[in-house]
Amino acid sequence: MATLAVPDERVAGRGLFRRILVRPELGSLTGAIAIFIFFAVLSETFRSMQGVATWLDPASLLGIMAVAIALLMIGGEFDLSAGVLTGTAGTVTVWLAALEGWNVWLAMAASLAIAVAVGLANGILVVRTRLPSFIITLGMFLMLQGLNLGVTKVITGGSVQIAGLGSASGYESAQTVFANPITIAGQQFRIAILWWVLIVLAATWVLTRTRAGNWILAAGGDANAARATGVPVARTKIMLFVTVSVCAWLVGNIAVLRLSVVQANMGIGEELTYIVAAVIGGCLLTGGYGSAIGAALGALMFGMAQKGIVYAGWESDWYKFFLGAMLLIAVITNQFVRRYAEVTRR
Repeated sequence: MATLAVPDERVAGRGLFRRILVRPELGSLTGAIAIFIFFAVLSETFRSMQGVATWLDPASLLGIMAVAIALLMIGGEFDLSAGVLTGTAGTVTVWLAALEGWNVWLAMAASLAIAVAVGLANGILVVRTRLPSFIITLGMFLMLQGLNLGVTKVITGGSVQIAGLGSASGYESAQTVFANPITIAGQQFRIAILWWVLIVLAATWVLTRTRAGNWILAAGGDANAARATGVPVARTKIMLFVTVSVCAWLVGNIAVLRLSVVQANMGIGEELTYIVAAVIGGCLLTGGYGSAIGAALGALMFGMAQKGIVYAGWESDWYKFFLGAMLLIAVITNQFVRRYAEVTRR
């Protein structure tokens, strides 16, 4: 008697709709399209090439950090020192180049070394003490905030601002690489947009095509189970903290090379915005789920909302309302998508 072959549920095919629905980027993509349509209807300038260049600029700087924070959150950790670290990196660069006479490139290398050291300190403390990364990085945030302000006042004689980077050697070449605009289709765009795209592509490749990406997902999903299967959880988490610090260095130096000046309070308060952008992009607060593309879309939504409100002629206070509304919608959507993904895998 012939037996009927029963298909293995592990290799059962899924339709296109299901594959799209369980993607972490779905909510942020839908939101980005909705926000673009909303402000494009309200303002002709918003949808023009000039408008696009305007709202892509803040989205790019936020997006660089949002992608790094997203990888860290997928790995199961948080970093509340990322915002103030942008200010630390910028402060060190301007101080060494403008006041100590260093070449800008050497000053940037020194600030990179300091940023990496901060990332290593965060990561090592988290994995060695096993304290929540929220607490460890909050302490680092407070220390860096105090250092930025205290050191700046000492070296400037009481001022909270350091200027003069534009007269340092190597400034023009560094500005060309990190800060100057580029022309696309007759419109000038900040080169930070290219850095953003490059980082999104690199992070997406690592997360989806490499062993390190599997380690990140495993470490954030269940660290104990990951260790049992041979995943180097501690090393993975430390490298994620270093990645966040390197991106903070990049954003901080882009900012100071644009303005040739740094404020001691630069970056303070931005760390929560990075986390919100990552959550809007599909990252779960519990770790183990999310994407770099989703985080980039979350940052894009911020950029469009920030500038779209101005183009629509509204009060800037509405921006905070948009942030809160996007966060709540994203969390609810992510919860639904995650539950649906778990059901479809059974």
